[in-house]
Amino acid sequence: MEVRTRFAPSPTGYMHIGNLRTALYEYLIAKSQGGKFILRIEDTDQGRLVEGATDLIYRTMEMTGLHYDEGPDIGGDFGPYIQSQRMGIYMDYAKELIEKGKAYYCFCTKERLESIKETNEEGAAFAKYDRHCLSLSPEQVQANLNAGMPYVIRQKMPDTGTTSFTDVVYGEITVNNAELDDQILMKADGFPTYNFANVIDDHLMQITHVVRGSEYLSSTPKYNLLYEAFGWEAPTYVHLPAVMRDAHHKLSKRHGDKSFEDLLNEGYLVEAIVNYIALLGWSPGGTTEIFSLKELEEQFTMEGLSKSPSIFDIKKLTWMNSEYMKAMDFDKFYALAEPKLKEALDGTDLDLKKIAVLLQKRLETLNDIPALVAFFKELPAYSTELYTHKKMKTNEEIALSSLEAALPVLEKLENWNTDSIHDALMDLVKELEIKNGQLLWPVRTALSGEPTSPGGAMELADILGKEESLRRIKEGIALLQK
Repeated sequence: MEVRTRFAPSPTGYMHIGNLRTALYEYLIAKSQGGKFILRIEDTDQGRLVEGATDLIYRTMEMTGLHYDEGPDIGGDFGPYIQSQRMGIYMDYAKELIEKGKAYYCFCTKERLESIKETNEEGAAFAKYDRHCLSLSPEQVQANLNAGMPYVIRQKMPDTGTTSFTDVVYGEITVNNAELDDQILMKADGFPTYNFANVIDDHLMQITHVVRGSEYLSSTPKYNLLYEAFGWEAPTYVHLPAVMRDAHHKLSKRHGDKSFEDLLNEGYLVEAIVNYIALLGWSPGGTTEIFSLKELEEQFTMEGLSKSPSIFDIKKLTWMNSEYMKAMDFDKFYALAEPKLKEALDGTDLDLKKIAVLLQKRLETLNDIPALVAFFKELPAYSTELYTHKKMKTNEEIALSSLEAALPVLEKLENWNTDSIHDALMDLVKELEIKNGQLLWPVRTALSGEPTSPGGAMELADILGKEESLRRIKEGIALLQK
């Protein structure tokens, strides 16, 4: 049997990390076994829809490389792939369950349902529907329908025995049927509930593996009872533990935790995000942590999934992001860095590619760029204390002497490039009989005005150009002379 998985998001806003991880694992389960990955948009909860959210889903899937084999915008043999466009399907199946005695019409008002919650001894959260409408005769039901009374359709749960299922991650789960509420299948507005539409669509689209968060474990027996009522084979369930902010709190946008879009805006690479998210609940079984999407497809197995919650560690993601940038082809890196460089160095004629070469091995995120390159545009105010460096064996007195010696040497230099500047300064080191750092550190400091900089004295001088380099060295001399 062909493996078929589906990512079925609701277009209700941003793509949070847990959602993206679910999509990734569904993609990897399918691709690792030569199967099909399907995108389905679940928009039955019309009150929560956000304009533009569906396009955001398409864009995220494209950016992350999670290319689906069937979906709303590319079609397929099992469409439509948007639930609101499948509305003619669900009511027919709900009525089939009524005919089988597995579901029933419920005409209870909102006020009556609220009163059930208020009088429940265990509290409103544990209130079950009291099956008031289950006792209506066929004639009463038809009369209510003829009168146009609002109704929902409820699933009739067994009230004795147990229901069990096996989950790939959590093993065998058993619940007492007496604990199950008669859940609503069709709402009063004619739309199916999430739980009902899922089962119908998954069956009709021949989905073999359902991947979702562990919070749905308690709902799964209800799904299985629906499959059983229709005489359908239930899919393989893969429930994933939560992604946590810390040991006690789940990731939550409401509490300031980052979405996929937030991470992109903060300068993280798509490839690094996908790689990191893959490891939030799955172990490849070795020490390797850097995987391309193609490598993940080859390495992924469901046996590597963990039942323990994973903590989202932004420091680990930042490290991984820096590793990706270091290993990236320079032209690809420059294409990503160029917009940031242009914005930060607007109004200059500096060679941005030379600056990018210096940055590539130093960045943690693309958003580090503006702060790291600001000194190229304008020398910041700095203290002479920067000239003192224990490792470089230099202090303010040595720095002043070195800069005063370097200035005329650099002024005489005709060919201004990294090699010629290097040769001139290293010859001067020999002439002065000092350590390399006792000359290069003061020159670098005068050129950048920063405690650290991408690149050393020669690279900075080359990029800044002769005129600006000499001006900054003179300014450094004047500062040290005060």
